[in-house]
Amino acid sequence: MPNKAYTEISPAVEMLAQKCIDCNHITPELYAKYEVKRGLRDLDGRGVLTGLTEISDIRAYEYKDGKEIPCQGILSYRGYDIRSIVSGFVSEKRFGFEETVYLLLFGSLPSKTELDEFSSLLGHYRTLPTSFVRDIIMKAPSRDMMNTLARCVLTMYAYDDTADDISLPNVLRQCLELIALFPLFSVYGYQSYSHYHDGQSLFIHQPCPELSTAENILHLLRPDSRYTELEAKILDLALVLHAEHGGGNNSTFTTHVVTSSGTDTYSTVAASLGSLKGPRHGGANIKVVRMFDDLKKEVSDVTDENQVRDYLVGLLNKEKFDKAGLIYGMGHAVYSLSDPRADILESFVKQLSEEKNMHEEYKLYTMVARIAPEVIAEKRKIYKGVSPNIDFFSGFVYRMLGLPEELYTPIFAIARIAGWSAHRLEEIVNAQKIIRPSYKCVQPEMTYVPLNER
Repeated sequence: MPNKAYTEISPAVEMLAQKCIDCNHITPELYAKYEVKRGLRDLDGRGVLTGLTEISDIRAYEYKDGKEIPCQGILSYRGYDIRSIVSGFVSEKRFGFEETVYLLLFGSLPSKTELDEFSSLLGHYRTLPTSFVRDIIMKAPSRDMMNTLARCVLTMYAYDDTADDISLPNVLRQCLELIALFPLFSVYGYQSYSHYHDGQSLFIHQPCPELSTAENILHLLRPDSRYTELEAKILDLALVLHAEHGGGNNSTFTTHVVTSSGTDTYSTVAASLGSLKGPRHGGANIKVVRMFDDLKKEVSDVTDENQVRDYLVGLLNKEKFDKAGLIYGMGHAVYSLSDPRADILESFVKQLSEEKNMHEEYKLYTMVARIAPEVIAEKRKIYKGVSPNIDFFSGFVYRMLGLPEELYTPIFAIARIAGWSAHRLEEIVNAQKIIRPSYKCVQPEMTYVPLNER
């Protein structure tokens, strides 16, 4: 149990917290007055251009006759449309995450020999230092696996004799090790927590170097290490779709900002993990599955579109679920007509739902995906289209795979460490200055008053 001295909020702290609120409130009108791009976004939601990248691109509009016209969402890795990448490895009946990591890091699709050698290299790195699991992961297990991930990453600094060397070969070596080790950090962290806090049996399986990343996750997590080919393939697909998403998302921008300071890889990745842990970034799919759980409790007939529509209206009216006024999994900061990742993942969800005898729930998801944009358009003023994003389906996929909710965001991190690594390397190659945006101070000047006169 936590020590009360570290968790209790005293009345004195409560009073000081109110002082913090009072002294930090900035009048909203000042943002418009000084033309501040809050959240580094224009009023229409477009991100402010703060850098250049060759790693990936996101497009939601086309330009015709000088006009911006919404289009179906496009995501590309190193110039390759994500749809063609997925179609390639799926048609060849093989796993795609390792190929995707290679593409993101080195800018080209690997030959079969290069892919085999790269996969073997990742398998070689998928080994933790002696006693790391016992001394680091199993001691003081955290209820939040993102905390465990960050702690493991920072601890790896102590095991690295050249931790502060930011030459490209050394940083690449560190990134490859972290890409290989993230599944172990995450799953072992969960196993330790579920054992010590929930009284579950403790399983610590050794990774298999010949298995793909997706296969290793299921092998490490399940007591009997068994999984079907479809389960491993759809988890692999989810990793590919989450591996990278442009330089402007919060955690990847964090990677660039922290890298530009010249600090070590472990500090940089820990900062990116801290960003991804935030519920506005990495935890949306958990909200989606919990929202559907609430829907099934509140709606007497989930096949009745009118009842489901009424529930969705209740969400927007802040009457249902967490009363936040949101239909989780709907809409995206960039995409308008569609999120290509959601489209790709949905095409495989039906197949998995049939294997898991959850086809009725799949039909409910597709119904909400169809109705929700209509309800939002009726109830809210929107400047662009609304469609399901990848979080809408990924949580459902993870639930069908039997993954615990505690691992939903770490699975995101297991994938996104590939993109973070690519962006860290890109920043090291190109950076000349520390990233330092400007903030305007709007606090009036004050006159200092001696202590005995206050």
